[in-house]
Amino acid sequence: MASGSDPEVEFSEFTAAHVDGLRRLGFLLCGDQHAAEDAVQQTLIRLYAVWHRTRSETANAYARRILINVIRTEHSRAWYRRVFIGRSIPDGPAVSDTDGASDRMTVLAALARLPRRQRAVVVLRFWEDRSVAETAAIMRCSVGTVKSQSAKGLAALRAILADTYSTKEGLLPI
Repeated sequence: MASGSDPEVEFSEFTAAHVDGLRRLGFLLCGDQHAAEDAVQQTLIRLYAVWHRTRSETANAYARRILINVIRTEHSRAWYRRVFIGRSIPDGPAVSDTDGASDRMTVLAALARLPRRQRAVVVLRFWEDRSVAETAAIMRCSVGTVKSQSAKGLAALRAILADTYSTKEGLLPI
């Protein structure tokens, strides 16, 4: 980070500015608010350990990459069992049934069914509105991989949602 300034103050400012976004990303990747908060905590611990050599312009992307790795590691443990019961996204606006809450839960459930890498790419690209290049940098993969994973993830989401809506109402909203 910038020389001459206090790294602890910079880290505190970074954390205050980005912790909510990290929590939302964590929730979207793992589908559990408590697991997401634990993963964000682990992310911040790991980021703090290397904060002195982190550049300010890449700190946010680096934190997101750490978060993706933390969640990937947690999901690969044998004791971990994921049960998605549909929760609202933390710190989001309150939604009533007329605001499409059931559609939102359906999309979140469909998102949870995607493979981890496709889910991460879809969330970064379309939920967080990141560019292909930014997503590739965060995921540490090529632009082509981001494009192919985006296409596969969106196709899988369409198929899942088509099945869901065709059995529910006979209508497809997408």
